[in-house]
Amino acid sequence: MKPSFSWMKSGGNNITGLLTILSNNLYKLRRSFTIWMAFALLIVLLIATPILTIAVSILEGPGETMQHLSTTVLKDYIVNSVAIMVGTGLLSLLLGISTAWFVSTCQFPGKKIFEWALILPLAIPTYIIAITYAGIADFTGFFQTSLKAITGSYVSIDVMNIYGVIWIMSFVLYPYIYLIARASFTSQSRTILESGRMLGAGSYATFFKLALPVTRPAIIGGLTLVLMEVLNDYGAVKYFGVSTFTTGIFRAWLSLGDFNAAVYLSAILMLFILTLILLERYQRGQAKYDDGNATPKPLRPYQLKGWQKTVVFVICFTPLFFGFLLPLIQLFVWATSTFSSVINWQFLQLIINSFSLAVAASVICLLAATVLIYSVKLNQSLAMKTLARFSVLGYSIPGAVIAVGVMVPLLFLDKSLVPLLEDLTGSAYGLLLTGTSFALLFAYLVRFLAVAYNPIDAGFKKVGNSVDEASRSLGAGPFKTLTKIHLPLIKGALLSGALLVFVDVLKELPLTLILRPFNFNTLATKTFELAGDEMIAESAIPALIIIATGVVPIIILSNLISGGTKK
Repeated sequence: MKPSFSWMKSGGNNITGLLTILSNNLYKLRRSFTIWMAFALLIVLLIATPILTIAVSILEGPGETMQHLSTTVLKDYIVNSVAIMVGTGLLSLLLGISTAWFVSTCQFPGKKIFEWALILPLAIPTYIIAITYAGIADFTGFFQTSLKAITGSYVSIDVMNIYGVIWIMSFVLYPYIYLIARASFTSQSRTILESGRMLGAGSYATFFKLALPVTRPAIIGGLTLVLMEVLNDYGAVKYFGVSTFTTGIFRAWLSLGDFNAAVYLSAILMLFILTLILLERYQRGQAKYDDGNATPKPLRPYQLKGWQKTVVFVICFTPLFFGFLLPLIQLFVWATSTFSSVINWQFLQLIINSFSLAVAASVICLLAATVLIYSVKLNQSLAMKTLARFSVLGYSIPGAVIAVGVMVPLLFLDKSLVPLLEDLTGSAYGLLLTGTSFALLFAYLVRFLAVAYNPIDAGFKKVGNSVDEASRSLGAGPFKTLTKIHLPLIKGALLSGALLVFVDVLKELPLTLILRPFNFNTLATKTFELAGDEMIAESAIPALIIIATGVVPIIILSNLISGGTKK
């Protein structure tokens, strides 16, 4: 039998075709290279620095500390991280899908309030809710006193373990699934559900065989965000004493003083993240659903009756109560008892530090995102679009990993620049970049560029290309077109992007803990430090300020969703 080499020919043709496409794009890129593209490339290079640093550092090989960690605690890091991901993922799916389905398809008392209130738990960072639950489950806390009133005796409740972490993260992160599932349920055509009922399907069959499969790609997208947040978390797992990859990175770096071990743990954590991204892209690429109706009819809410109203009300109220109301009440109780001792000039300095960092990071992310998006708009080659997509990957990388990736090159620059400056000037210098606000802002840019990028990109797309053509025909260059026409037209998107970055920076804990200047605190780090020093009640006021700022973008988000639904 004559062997066939057709697959080789096909593969060779594919490779040749790919090289031809890349060569053509690179040629076009070189011919049309502008100052805008130079700025865009610089931004992408900055974003890529932490990833490249970790990739290069791995080549140096594992040190003795990493070998010691791999034989002692690495197994715990993997098992605990996977267990929290599985537990949080399942409970978040249950909470997010059930509440999204009832709010989207049913009519019951309180529905209008639940539509936006179920998003509120996102305003509370996991480390703050972990601190409040430690107090709530304390001997004199809400749980113990409530059980004492019911049973007549105290019942021991221990939440500071892996089950407590899963509970807390699920009740804080389920809104990611709720938001995406609700948008998908709401946009589903009424025809597809009514057709199922006409064919004899009951409520359960309609949900499990029609609505849920159609929503699956959106739900998996929300679940991926939840799992990334789980892998990024440091505050809750550290406070509850559960060892995961992020606590391992902190321990290897700050306690054992071994950069190399921290880099290796970061690389393993990156593999987890990369696997999640690839799985999410794969399932989204394979899933293609169409209800066959070009003009879908909006869903008609099903009017619940009798006991059904009570059951659905309880299902929707439970995650709101445990994820937002109960922790908020506990924080207010603590704040009233510690108000006079916490509010002083040092606290004012804390607010100035936090807000100035958040404002500076917002401006930097806003400028970088605008330049990047406008550069792609001016040159819509495949290479530029690929670079733009790469630049927003930073948000999926855990803060501890970015901190490691930022610190290594900055230390190298410091070690190179400081001796040179001392030789030139004859004066002694400390570290110029490491442990300064520069390092923090650089890390914030890498992590939160995507947060500013998405709303600004949506704003540019709404403007369209005809505006550019009209401006060019009147003799205006790219810079004048951007400043005089585009920026005024997308000021709403710019404000939304800046606000989202501001809130995220205000809440960020791992990055700020590692890279902050010496003796420099923010609201987030001070809250965590006070709780760690057994001063839980004193941490309530900075925690409430963080939550209050977090509620603002949630209200904006809710209004945007409501506006989109009405249309």
